[in-house]
Amino acid sequence: MLWWVILLAPVATVGLLGNAVATYGWDALGSLGTFTVAIYLGLALVMFGVYPVLLRLNGLSVKQFFSGARPALSLAFVSRSSVGTMPVTESVTEKNLGVPRAYASFAVPLGATTKMDGCASIYPAIAAIFVAQFFGLDLSVTDYVLIAFVSVIGSAATAGVTGATVMLTLTLSTLGLPLEGVGLLLAIDPIPDMGRTATNVAGQAPGADPLVAKREGILDLEAYNARRTGAAWREDAPSEALVTAS
Repeated sequence: MLWWVILLAPVATVGLLGNAVATYGWDALGSLGTFTVAIYLGLALVMFGVYPVLLRLNGLSVKQFFSGARPALSLAFVSRSSVGTMPVTESVTEKNLGVPRAYASFAVPLGATTKMDGCASIYPAIAAIFVAQFFGLDLSVTDYVLIAFVSVIGSAATAGVTGATVMLTLTLSTLGLPLEGVGLLLAIDPIPDMGRTATNVAGQAPGADPLVAKREGILDLEAYNARRTGAAWREDAPSEALVTAS
């Protein structure tokens, strides 16, 4: 049954696109393209704006962070699953970013389900505004405040699996927007989902762990600032060697 789902997924995607074109016309594809660009602009603002600022405020190198977290970010981008990326995320967090194993083994699983900046924060907010504009509905100031509230709360209660349908449905139903927008956006969901998941992983363990470890004085700065050789992670620095006393 799983193989049937995998084999039929491309056909279903084409069907959703065809249904969208038949129902809303070819202009729908242009709107979806604009929506995708808006999503990636929002993700880039968080990934390359908010996270670097937090790192610099805590005296950590932005370049070292991204070079160390690269294996986890790459896998998250292609797998579209925060939970599926978790083993690699924990490895790079310990071996490349110098976070003690005792802390990383707790923070990585926690972050995989409670910190969804891409899937549960940025995406539902922009999607709700897009759906409202697509169906010609006006949003009040109260609606925008409600979008922000639901997005923030949802980012701490979204499963780390592929897709963001549940969070999108919750946001639209809360605002009273047409749920038909979910089917419309599902046609292109894999495209923004890759960027969403990478942003999730960047802000979860690799992004948060070094900051907390640095403040608590348990971060291995030598491992964090070590020269990258191009390997996925530093094999010469096993996890056990990074457990330091507080």
